[in-house]
Amino acid sequence: MIVLIGFMGAGKSTVGKKLARHLGLPFVDADDLIVAAAGQSIPEIFAERGEPGFRKLEAEVIIGELNRGDDGVFALGGGALESADVVFALRRHRVVWLKVTFRRAMQRVGSDGNRPMLADPELLQVFLRRQHRYEQAADYTIRCGSRTSTDVAQALYELFDTNPVE
Repeated sequence: MIVLIGFMGAGKSTVGKKLARHLGLPFVDADDLIVAAAGQSIPEIFAERGEPGFRKLEAEVIIGELNRGDDGVFALGGGALESADVVFALRRHRVVWLKVTFRRAMQRVGSDGNRPMLADPELLQVFLRRQHRYEQAADYTIRCGSRTSTDVAQALYELFDTNPVE
């Protein structure tokens, strides 16, 4: 499985869908699995369980998907690597860090109401702490910068196949 990691706004879901389509693989978004498992939106899960409860559910869902061993493209949430168990489960997969600056990430997500972490007054510190986790877990790093999602998908596609992304 190709697993995309990175901070919110890196483009994991958008790039992952394009990459999966061009590789002829299924795409799975961890957030979609979490919402389905909980029967609630992510903001509702945060409101009811807090971040620790959300992270616990997130880790269970992600580890379950990673252990299934199916081939595909899997986009993780930005905080998934807070769990040592998730990091351990990633070892059997090809992990790609979509690296984005804090400024660019914030430009991309704006004031998205579906992202409870945007309310964290220590968000920059969270971003900085996670950079080391992403770096340690990644087999490949793609610097997103101002590149379009198609450009990033093309760079990934070139890692895993030889036909251009259309």
